[in-house]
Amino acid sequence: MPLSLSSLSLLAQVNIPGIGPELEKPASSVDPNYFELLERNSHLVYPALAVLVLGLVTLAILQASKAQDMDGAAKAEFKKLIVDELRRYPAGLETPELAGAVGLDRSKLVRLLDQMQQDGVLISHTTTQRQTVWRVKGVGVRTW
Repeated sequence: MPLSLSSLSLLAQVNIPGIGPELEKPASSVDPNYFELLERNSHLVYPALAVLVLGLVTLAILQASKAQDMDGAAKAEFKKLIVDELRRYPAGLETPELAGAVGLDRSKLVRLLDQMQQDGVLISHTTTQRQTVWRVKGVGVRTW
């Protein structure tokens, strides 16, 4: 069935692409004045941007290092809590139970336990389930 003039006018009112009035192009989302501003001031903009990025990276590194470390008083308090908790269990405690009892994050707790083992305060052994059991040196089950 051939298209009549009235059906073409209806199609023109519906705005089907390719048929009907020409569509307007959208306004550009990129302003050329912005690029001209960057080109005129590139000797200031890009070094300032680089300094800002370096500052943010440095700040992030410092924040991460502060979050990982504890001050001396907090370490001493947690070491005392660890020793007190381990003295209550002469056979020793596994890391997850010790972390729950002391209330310290596992990664920080393991760092403290390793430090205490190097200082000669604690001893440890690994079970068949690959869990580390920590005990106070000189307290616990004796093996003859």
